[in-house]
Amino acid sequence: MNELLEKLLVAVELGKVDLKSPFPPQLSGQDGALELTIKAIETGISPQHILENALVPAMDHVGKKFSENRIFVPQMLMSAKAMGASMVQLKPFFTSGEIKTKGTFIIGTVKGDLHDIGKNLVAMMVEGAGWTVIDLGVDVPSSRYLEALNSNPGAVVALSALLTTTMVNMGEIVSDIKAQAPAAKVFIGGAPVNNEFCKKIGADFYAPDPQGVVEHLSKLAS
Repeated sequence: MNELLEKLLVAVELGKVDLKSPFPPQLSGQDGALELTIKAIETGISPQHILENALVPAMDHVGKKFSENRIFVPQMLMSAKAMGASMVQLKPFFTSGEIKTKGTFIIGTVKGDLHDIGKNLVAMMVEGAGWTVIDLGVDVPSSRYLEALNSNPGAVVALSALLTTTMVNMGEIVSDIKAQAPAAKVFIGGAPVNNEFCKKIGADFYAPDPQGVVEHLSKLAS
């Protein structure tokens, strides 16, 4: 692999955002994801190649380590932040069509719930896996999911909830989505939900962590 891409992969995996970032200590004073991405583009490496050979494998490593409890939310957030710095440089190539995405992923925290850390982690992981992500934010009612789905036919929809009091709203939202777009795939996730609840409300897939979402999306895209 190109040396720049190897360095970018490591920077994203370890959460090195930019040159000024003090984290992680072992990369102090070195270029971060931001600078390495700019250099890669300037040296003629295609944005698609950067995505497929640095960002996707980096976030895959991060997801697996998180699933195995080898890293925790703070480290994962730093990796997501580093990937975000890289993605800012690649975004223009997504909109121009030069980077081909695997599909569109609509995500939000359901009506009544204002928690977003889990949602944000999933969004960053999915974006790093090569999908176009539409993040609807928090406290999202059925109508906003349906508007996004109408504008993006064929998109996958994901609902997040952290509270037992708001997870019940998932059932109503899934029902509304299925009524208007029966073929739409609906993912659910969050601390209080499980696979049994997923089946009960008619959603298509439950994942206990972001890596599970990415892995199932990869199956859908293949």
